[in-house]
Amino acid sequence: MQLAKTPRKLVTVTENDSFISEQFRTIRANINYSMPEGKLKTILVTSAMASEGKSTNAANLAIVFAQEGKKVLLVDADLRKPSLHYTFNLPNTMGLTHILIGKYFYFNVIQNTSVSNLDIITSGAIPSNPSELLASKNMDDFFETVKKNYDLIIIDGPPLIPISDSHILGNKCDGTLLIVNSGISKKGDFLKSEEILSASKARILGVVLNNYKVPKSYYRNYYHYSR
Repeated sequence: MQLAKTPRKLVTVTENDSFISEQFRTIRANINYSMPEGKLKTILVTSAMASEGKSTNAANLAIVFAQEGKKVLLVDADLRKPSLHYTFNLPNTMGLTHILIGKYFYFNVIQNTSVSNLDIITSGAIPSNPSELLASKNMDDFFETVKKNYDLIIIDGPPLIPISDSHILGNKCDGTLLIVNSGISKKGDFLKSEEILSASKARILGVVLNNYKVPKSYYRNYYHYSR
């Protein structure tokens, strides 16, 4: 059993009253507005390419929903380059892969976190056939089961353009959130991602602009207005 040496910083835990944490609560509110009668239960968080911040956004989003009182399950479905076990400093000896190959039931691999109401299923062992596993009936059965036990399931999926895994997940999930890294993401990649999600019949909930630098004047004007 091996843990990450240094857990990644989760701003919604360490700086809960910060401007960035408030932005995650704003995203939460916007998603809640798009959840009539609680029909939106599974949300895929993905990006066009790697290193755009999708996993960090998925983790912080799961946290703010849990802080609201929802029972949340965060699932690492990036079966090629998983990272949530590093983020939360958890072992990754058992996880989603083991559920999909029929070795364990979901309740055997769920891990609790220090955040109330938030559970995690890490990726488990990296398989040789991730796309086939994610497209399997076992994945459908997994979704149906956890929907009965959680208010919200947030899926951290692989990037869209290099591989087909998130195409599959976008079709299976009730909604998809696309992460775009400011200053790094290319317009062509963003348009390609929209095209992929549309072809997959995914419901796009919105786009999150990650690492956008807010002008200092914004803070001055905001606090002046508040007073």
